[in-house]
Amino acid sequence: MDFTPSLDQLELLVVVDNETDTLSSVDAGVDQLPEIASLMGRVPPSGEHEGHPTVSVFDHLCVACHGFSVLATGHRDDETRTVLFDVGPYADTWLANAERLDVDLSAIEVVFLSHWHADHSGGFPDVVGAIAAARAAAGRPAPIVDLHPDRPDQRGVRLGSGAMACLPDEPTFDAIEASGGVVERHDEAHPVADLFAGSGYIDRVTEYETGLAGHHTRTGDTWAPDPLIRDERFFAAQVRGRGVSILSACSHAGVVNACLGAQALFPGEPMDVVLGGYHLAGGLMEGRIDHTVRDLVERVQPRLVSPGHCTGWRAKAALANTFAPGRYGPSVVGSRYTLAAE
Repeated sequence: MDFTPSLDQLELLVVVDNETDTLSSVDAGVDQLPEIASLMGRVPPSGEHEGHPTVSVFDHLCVACHGFSVLATGHRDDETRTVLFDVGPYADTWLANAERLDVDLSAIEVVFLSHWHADHSGGFPDVVGAIAAARAAAGRPAPIVDLHPDRPDQRGVRLGSGAMACLPDEPTFDAIEASGGVVERHDEAHPVADLFAGSGYIDRVTEYETGLAGHHTRTGDTWAPDPLIRDERFFAAQVRGRGVSILSACSHAGVVNACLGAQALFPGEPMDVVLGGYHLAGGLMEGRIDHTVRDLVERVQPRLVSPGHCTGWRAKAALANTFAPGRYGPSVVGSRYTLAAE
């Protein structure tokens, strides 16, 4: 199936992530703009010193929290489409960061949820409501909310003590629709806003990416083991001459498996940017770091690794040691990646 056309340009703006870092340098060849550089070009000067503007930017910086959300904008010919990938855990954080980043809420046509985990879905339904209101005020139709149909009531991870570390209850379909969104349910690969692709179930190909250890799902009053989190989906787009980029919010299926799945949707295309959480944090997950780095190098061969959210500092260090300089641009809140056709 031919999912999407090649884009002339893809812009990825990190609205929510676990970490803020606007001071680190960016390697030559990495198409990443730090938050402060974007602010310097957008915030009006407050004064002048020795013939140069003084710009107050540090009171405009985004807030980091445990979650993930990326705004994806695709350009092809005279067409521009914008999709929001996940909303993070708190609506007030998302809305405040979106204001600081000067996001046009009325331009967001689709909200795509990677999987039912409250650090990605907790901002529903209020974020959808704000987008719907902005679109209505601009005379545009209600946003589509692209969800997996298998919604759990709640999820958590069972600890070694036996206690369950729980996420909040998941928002309901009815609540999301009541906020002004048009819910579409997809469990198979499909086009998103014409220019992007959303996956269905991510095939487990590698022998070591076996899901999230200890993960459980509650349906009604019953908790059950659910390490595979089969509702997880990735989001991808192809830029002409660069290849396919992927947003993998938590990579519970394994970031290598997700990348191989994206390449299967776009046969023959190289991997460009791998942005999101690689979920290699925690004692039971960190044993996969070496295997993951090896397969990213040998099997996936991305132009740029951009780990964030749940990746963990040990995995980030291993990835940086392997891919830097030049192919490592970590995800931090407020960062912007601009991928132009070659």
